[in-house]
Amino acid sequence: MATRKGKKSKKSAKKAGKKSARKPAKKAKKAAPKKAKKAASKRKPNAAFMKAMTPSSTLAAVVGSMPLPRTEVTKKIWDYIKKNKLQDAINRRMINADEKLRQVFGGRSKVSMFEMTKLVSGHLK
Repeated sequence: MATRKGKKSKKSAKKAGKKSARKPAKKAKKAAPKKAKKAASKRKPNAAFMKAMTPSSTLAAVVGSMPLPRTEVTKKIWDYIKKNKLQDAINRRMINADEKLRQVFGGRSKVSMFEMTKLVSGHLK
């Protein structure tokens, strides 16, 4: 029995020795030289968004009757909402429609800002 205990102790000593032996630290790699970036060109707007569209008479009461691109229509609606304080105080994603916007929103008194663009697009020709 003495030999068995001795073998176990030798094995455990070998394992302990292996765990305690540390590997040498790896050398840090040098950073690769950065590639020259291409000349930054300005992002071109999508032609479909920039096409001037005529608003319907109900939408014209809010944004005006001049043909405007979709982006400008959305900006003008947000200006109108902020000017008249129509954004819900608790849930800022909801818009409380006044009489003019209710006609644009199809009679709905509350609309989320994500539904707004969908409802407005029906009023552009």
